Amino acid sequence: MPASAGLYLHRKLPGELAGLAELALDLRWTWHHGSDVLWRTIDQECWDATHNAWLVLNSVSGKQLDRLAEDPAFSALLSHQLAAYDAFCQSPTWFGDTWPDALAGQVAYFCMEYGLAECLPLYSGGLGILAGDTLKAASDLGIPMIAVGLVYQQGYFRQEVNADGEQLEFYPYNDPTMLPLMPLRDDQEEWVRIAVDLPGRSVRLRVWIGRIGRCRLLLLDSNDPRNEPKDRGITSELYSGDPEKRLQQELVLGIGGWRLLQHMGIQPSVVHINEGHCAFALMERIRALCSTSDLSFDAARTATRTGNLFTTHTSVSSGFALFPTRLIDQYLSGYLKDMALDVNTFLQLGQRAGHPHDDFNMSYLAVRLSGRINGVSRIHREVSRHIFSELFPRWPLKDIPVEYVTNGVHTPSWDSPEADALWTAACGKDRWYGNLEQTRVPFSTISDDNLWAMRATQRHRLIRFLRARLHSQHCEHGNGSNVDAACGLLLDTDALTLGFARRFTDYKRPDLLLTDEPRLLKLLHDRDRPLQIVLAGKAHPHDSCGKAIIKRWKQFIKRRDVQGRVVFIDDYDIGVATELIQGVDVWLNTPRHPWEACGTSGMKVLVNGGLNLSQFDGWWAEAWRPEVGWAIREDATFSQLSSSSEHDGEDAAELFTLLEQQVVPRFYDCNPSGLPKQWLAMIRASMETLTPLYSANRMVREYTERFYLPMEAKSHERPPEIARELVQQQRLLQEHWPLLRFGTLEVSEQADGLEVSLNVYLNGLDPALVKVELVAEAWEKGGRAVIGMRREAALSGSTRSYVFRCRAPARPLEHYTPRLVMGDRRLNLPLEDPHILWRS
Repeated sequence: MPASAGLYLHRKLPGELAGLAELALDLRWTWHHGSDVLWRTIDQECWDATHNAWLVLNSVSGKQLDRLAEDPAFSALLSHQLAAYDAFCQSPTWFGDTWPDALAGQVAYFCMEYGLAECLPLYSGGLGILAGDTLKAASDLGIPMIAVGLVYQQGYFRQEVNADGEQLEFYPYNDPTMLPLMPLRDDQEEWVRIAVDLPGRSVRLRVWIGRIGRCRLLLLDSNDPRNEPKDRGITSELYSGDPEKRLQQELVLGIGGWRLLQHMGIQPSVVHINEGHCAFALMERIRALCSTSDLSFDAARTATRTGNLFTTHTSVSSGFALFPTRLIDQYLSGYLKDMALDVNTFLQLGQRAGHPHDDFNMSYLAVRLSGRINGVSRIHREVSRHIFSELFPRWPLKDIPVEYVTNGVHTPSWDSPEADALWTAACGKDRWYGNLEQTRVPFSTISDDNLWAMRATQRHRLIRFLRARLHSQHCEHGNGSNVDAACGLLLDTDALTLGFARRFTDYKRPDLLLTDEPRLLKLLHDRDRPLQIVLAGKAHPHDSCGKAIIKRWKQFIKRRDVQGRVVFIDDYDIGVATELIQGVDVWLNTPRHPWEACGTSGMKVLVNGGLNLSQFDGWWAEAWRPEVGWAIREDATFSQLSSSSEHDGEDAAELFTLLEQQVVPRFYDCNPSGLPKQWLAMIRASMETLTPLYSANRMVREYTERFYLPMEAKSHERPPEIARELVQQQRLLQEHWPLLRFGTLEVSEQADGLEVSLNVYLNGLDPALVKVELVAEAWEKGGRAVIGMRREAALSGSTRSYVFRCRAPARPLEHYTPRLVMGDRRLNLPLEDPHILWRS
């Protein structure tokens, strides 16, 4: 790290204000708002417009800084903030106190996007917001994590919707020097650059570094003047639609990112990749080990994968990143030679077995290079097991090696000042920094009056925000003849406010409310119990269906009998999301089941006292109870992956019924003092019980305790010599596998169950390399059974063939099927060896 952040300011600060640069370059101010008054005092217009402390310092006039340097009140405020920041840097943490010697090499976290603040536009949606919240929670808890990503010159598009309802996309340039980032410099103060070879040339990558409290974010940037013009554009935009450019980005992120860590002397204890986009980091980890040892590719893969965690967020196979095999050949054939690996062998890592003409699937590559895999909710684990089942032929879905950690949100980033005050009063100031036991205490100190006052203040602030944004939108496009409606002046600060904001795409069903316009109009026109709706969200530039849904809503909003009751806010981003999740009374989410991997947007309203009305999917299927919110089709069960719209009508009807019979009546059912007691009871139950469970604090602690720490320990158990041994065993198993077979099966009934014996012919294979099990699936009288069979007598006249026996619970014999799998317990089965043989 540079000696002083002040070196990178575009101006010299007065000595009395030198500490401002350090504060401005730590994105901790995005969730610890004590320093907001500093930036607002320096330049209120710039701060309110950008919420970028670094830009404020680089934009303000020298005269203003000189005046502030002589202002005792400002000096006192700065001193207070610097003291608080120093106290934060020196304070003990949950991780440091609990595991002071663990994860010495850090957790290396790879992701294509990071949503940390609206002033750092390196994200497109939920995946990026999750990554940002993960880093913030890791900082709060003191978990040693270093993240790797890309700096985008344009980032994701900015949205505008014209008077005809057409989405327009704009790509403003991101000047990295005006973002809260610094160049990463080495000991000689040289800007660190990393090289990645592409066909016929080497691409230089500049490195920027961002501070997120105790964590660091390393960002690679191809926009180096010494690169060819086409290579300068590799990091020009997030999620390019051009497959070749996407492949270049993923190579830069994975290979360049790992080389950067090595350049910095970092040997990660665990590598955590978010989505298959990042899988080349795991390949480069293998290549690096091959280059410093005499390990083969297979041995290096076996040695490294125990420390690799792959988190998948994809709910449909079509969402995987795929590349034509010709591109893989073109870009990786030379790279693979360093590992003595031919292209065809490598391609098999990204394809289904026996399908050499498949496109190369980056998530398949991630699966085959990782030691553990997880989805992001309980239902998503089952969805992912189906998606990845083709990689584990003949294995039951229950055995497909996908675990789950339900996502969470960084609550301090999303709570309003009013909510923060109530949480502080109820649970203390440091409630999100430990194990959260204290937040399970009911809000006994918070009265209904205070709870309702918080909600009213938040809703009033939302309406002010909406009016300001709508005024700007109307003045630009002249949306409708009713100026008051177009500018939000007809919005009611005391009316039930429903919010829907997310990516507009078909499976998320943003237009479910429009399937029955008469019922919707009746709700909107109820004079005594009014409903108003706030919408926001972007459609992918190539998603014509999503764009059509936006247009349909815009046309509906312009109707005379609707104007003023439904509004659409352009350019959904973190800033807009913050206003909405703090102000709306009910958050609506209507994806097709089971396509919602998790759905963290609804978690953000919890901390602010908003309630959820959501499809029974993702996190809400785990969280929902009648006393905390409403679920659409609460009896939905995961059955198959389908794009079918067969339940759309049923779900829409239930949504309207819930609104008409429960949501709206309960909001307006007030006592003589004007308090909706039943509604407040739901708010209280939701805040008390759900907020801690669906926080990033819980999520990151779960990753640490269930994954990072055990995976680090597992890595220590697999040095190079053990990796070689395991590879040799797997080769022997592969060689003998075609001739392994089962023989006679005998069963006798005993008083306490069944005595089962089975002859197994191993064709000369060492019996220690296999494991024989008796398997029965769940039935009406009991759960699933997987019973290990012990090896006993050798079979006469056969080479290394044996009788295996076990005692099994009493149930019909046809329920049980013997199977044979790899026997070495040091391997994570079937992830690391999918061999399986069933007795027919």
